[in-house]
Amino acid sequence: MNRKFMAAIWGLTASATLAAAPVVEFKNPPDVHKATGYTHVVVVNSGKLVILAGQVGLNQKGEMAADFAGQVQQAFANVAAGLAVAGAKPSDLVKLNFYVVGLDQAKLSVLRAARDRLINIKQPPASTLVGVQTLFREDALIEIEAQAVMP
Repeated sequence: MNRKFMAAIWGLTASATLAAAPVVEFKNPPDVHKATGYTHVVVVNSGKLVILAGQVGLNQKGEMAADFAGQVQQAFANVAAGLAVAGAKPSDLVKLNFYVVGLDQAKLSVLRAARDRLINIKQPPASTLVGVQTLFREDALIEIEAQAVMP
């Protein structure tokens, strides 16, 4: 067969293969511990990437919520607002990073409950949780970075 014909067939096959691949795949390797509330591996095959700066417990007026639960709620509301302005939804999230001042079990429980109200729990995004000493402001107790992929 001639090379142009083979190249055309390969191009059609590659296009068909790419078109059949989902935009995002959520995978958990069998050789790694079971993920609870997050996914170990997220594969992005196509789509539009949306990256949000770290969101904290500041409301629209620049006022910080008084306690950890309030800051978590406001930070997630800010994440949802950031996704919306880009045309994305919480179900489009593929990665979350959490930075928590004074991380303990009580804070972890509050964070997980709020997270589970926002994300697709059947295909949760990859996540990282880091306990930190301080954030950008003395009264800030949590910061959430987010990445989403839209079809």
